[in-house]
Amino acid sequence: MATHLAWSTPPRVVEEGAIVERQGSASAGGGGGLGDGSGCYTQAAPLHHGERKHTARLWLIQPTETARMATAAAVASLRYFPSSVRNCSYPGAISGGGGGGAVVTFSPRRGRCATAAVAAPSREAEPASSLGDLTRVDFPILDQEFDGNKLVYFDNGATSQKPSHVMKALDDYYRFYNSNVHRGIHALSAKATDAYESARRKVANFVNAADSREIIFTRNATEAINLVAYSWGLSNLKEGDEIILTVAEHHSAIVPWQFVSQKTGAVLKYVGLTKEEVPDIEQLKGLLSSKTKIVVVHHVSNVLGSMLPIEEVVSCANKVGAKVLVDACQSVPHMPVDVQKLGADFLVASSHKMCGPTGVGFLHGKFEILSSMEPFLGGGEMIADVLEDKSTYAEPPSRFEAGTPAIGEAIGLGVAIDYLSHFGMQRIHEYEKELGSYLYESLLSVPNVRIYGPAPSQSDHRAPLCSFNVENVHPTDIAEILDLQHGIAIRSGHHCAQILHRTLGINASARASLHFYNTKEEVDVFIHGLKATIDFLTSQHLFSSVSKH
Repeated sequence: MATHLAWSTPPRVVEEGAIVERQGSASAGGGGGLGDGSGCYTQAAPLHHGERKHTARLWLIQPTETARMATAAAVASLRYFPSSVRNCSYPGAISGGGGGGAVVTFSPRRGRCATAAVAAPSREAEPASSLGDLTRVDFPILDQEFDGNKLVYFDNGATSQKPSHVMKALDDYYRFYNSNVHRGIHALSAKATDAYESARRKVANFVNAADSREIIFTRNATEAINLVAYSWGLSNLKEGDEIILTVAEHHSAIVPWQFVSQKTGAVLKYVGLTKEEVPDIEQLKGLLSSKTKIVVVHHVSNVLGSMLPIEEVVSCANKVGAKVLVDACQSVPHMPVDVQKLGADFLVASSHKMCGPTGVGFLHGKFEILSSMEPFLGGGEMIADVLEDKSTYAEPPSRFEAGTPAIGEAIGLGVAIDYLSHFGMQRIHEYEKELGSYLYESLLSVPNVRIYGPAPSQSDHRAPLCSFNVENVHPTDIAEILDLQHGIAIRSGHHCAQILHRTLGINASARASLHFYNTKEEVDVFIHGLKATIDFLTSQHLFSSVSKH
């Protein structure tokens, strides 16, 4: 008998006896077993046809017989730390005696580890006040301390953290049905293939693709752009043709087209910035001509936080017969993205920035264009027939997925999409707009700070990230001291956007980038830490100057 999953709507089907809901927290001193030290899970009872169980939300899903594996799945992110760290207790660990759990505290810089016993928080007694509060419990990596400081993870522009559901999906694949896809008739291969292709359909639905065959799994967004550059670009570009980009593009959207330009003689043309530090769309329109063959643009800038009007860009490009490729790595994880509405010919994104595993990304391409393209790589899976002197090729998407793919990672991406979809991308977007504006306004209170990109407004969307510099302080020093003294993780450097940094007249910047599991309280901690860091660094600079004299 099957059981409806207690995830509000729509209901899904899981095996009878699955753990489907985390209702509350553990109470100290409880008896052993499930529901005492594991965070109070509810075991699903069989439901008759037509019944539906309504609950607030789902926390974890795992088979009853593997309940004790919850801790291992939850701390998968710590597996590469020394054993002294891995052996520390973890919040919500299942033990015979139950009890509240412990907060992991460790200092890899000093090689020490300690645990501080605390009572598990009761989310029923203290209802979540924001989406960040609501979701943080699903991200075990956030529940740790460095040198007594609670981790504040503000490097989401580089990669997002992963909910326990995704880690469990990876563990389940390798533990229970690891097999190659599309190649076997046995049960394991069939299950793996179903899960892999289900993930493709989830991606297609997530971005509203017209057909799941328009979704190509790649190693990451960088490989997806290279696929287009080599498979489409080398076959369709010639000397004198033009490729339009903006100065704000990520290196992964520039370098492949430099390769193509060098091989074909096509010319790269760059769009500059407006005085508001946003790529100049009017200039882009002016560059379009019959020579333009493809426009390569980001949806949301990973440095400026600005969003481009992709529908307008596509409309203008179509008038001169040019294709459009959109780098959506910073938009797909944070807002609703509808590829049919945008109308771009190609769109790429990465799993690891949208709460999924590393090692997998996707390309969306219009099916008629994909069908006309040559393969990117040769090998197994992408062929129809292999003869001694030539081969014929499979239809998309198989044509572009040579060899054994990242099966577990693709399945994990599908689960990440389930997780994001449960809360809803519009809800995530609205929360992050509020959080991003709070970050921007809070940063303005810091003396001598220069924030790059447009200010948030009612009409112009700004992503929940801020790249900034502090007068007379190097951004790498800021990032290092924030980490060492405050447990705050931000990014420093050129963020794979050297052309943009040179356009701004700088070599590097610091960047704080948020996701929906972050909170305003963390922004406050960051601002306090930043002010203290600036005071520390400027005092050191003054001391050094005095000493020299």
